[in-house]
Amino acid sequence: MPSTIERVHREFKDRGLAVVAINIQEDREKVAAWVAESKISFAVLLDPSGAVTGEYGVTGTPTVFLLGRDGKLVGKAIGDRGWTTDRGKALLRALVTS
Repeated sequence: MPSTIERVHREFKDRGLAVVAINIQEDREKVAAWVAESKISFAVLLDPSGAVTGEYGVTGTPTVFLLGRDGKLVGKAIGDRGWTTDRGKALLRALVTS
């Protein structure tokens, strides 16, 4: 079964939702193996030094940043969330239609 974020990506990608994962300080080969094994279809970027993670103040994983269409931060969540619940999907629908 696909991960929660993969299911969100599949459901909302054609509505304008972009999912981008940033891997923290793991080597390319390990990340590539995980992407292939997990059948990830969204972009996964590497942060080998942890500089990006530090700049964004990430203190735990997963950390989700929600941006509006204008690129401004509208929310931040640390830890697992119910993105595929009715409430989570309602929030995502609101973001992609605003």
